[in-house]
Amino acid sequence: MKTGHGTTGLRRPPRASTDLPADDGVARLRVATYNIHKGVRGVGPRKRLEIHNLGLGVKALDADLVFLQEVRLFHHRDARRFDRTWFGWPEQGQAEFLAPEGYEAAYRTNAVTRDGEHGNALLSRWPLGEVEHHDVSDHRFEQRGLLHVVVHWQGQAVHCIVAHFGLVHASRIRQAQRLGAYIAAEVPPAAPVLVAGDFNDWGERLDPALVASGLVRAAPPGTPRSPVTFPSRMPLFALDRMYTRGLRCLSMTVPRGPAWARMSDHLPLVAELGLA
Repeated sequence: MKTGHGTTGLRRPPRASTDLPADDGVARLRVATYNIHKGVRGVGPRKRLEIHNLGLGVKALDADLVFLQEVRLFHHRDARRFDRTWFGWPEQGQAEFLAPEGYEAAYRTNAVTRDGEHGNALLSRWPLGEVEHHDVSDHRFEQRGLLHVVVHWQGQAVHCIVAHFGLVHASRIRQAQRLGAYIAAEVPPAAPVLVAGDFNDWGERLDPALVASGLVRAAPPGTPRSPVTFPSRMPLFALDRMYTRGLRCLSMTVPRGPAWARMSDHLPLVAELGLA
């Protein structure tokens, strides 16, 4: 049962003031990216299950595509612990559990740990095509990967890549280069590309490496930067981003408030995109 336990105020994020008019004839793809922190918050005895509230949050985003990071298929220790709580640990993997009715879900594992694993997921209102996973781990202490899914939207095959880059700047540069090489090898040159996720780029130094791969950072019209999303209680950093090829950003917003701050250490980033 996808029911929350105390989270309120999860309304659909409003249109930003910089939006183009909705009646301008532009086909709009509403996209969100969200690091869900494995569906739990806190540590020790204060650790709490948030996956049920996250289900309400994802539904409230009302996005055509939801790019998710730190998603679990299973975790034995947390499942035992939270199975005794009121709502319990979901029987499904988190990607399928979070997918609103009518959505398709794609998931691939990035990291395997002693009690479970986690990875990236894409939830889509639109039909999914091929699903691929590409390992971009840079060293043995961090397992990282790209989830590549073809989404069929408005007669277009949009190549969607869910990314979660490493904690070390040099690793992120190499991962950006591997992303570019992967796109060059696996994506047709004229196809629209959307890369979204948690880039962990605290110092705002990653854009040149991604631009070299033919990608442009999506940002609200008239501004060069993405809105800040981390940490969720007092956002200071734009770690969560979208990069595009063949698409343009029509609007971008970040849902805020106590309910969103509670569910993960990141806030979701929401954008409306159109074909370039």
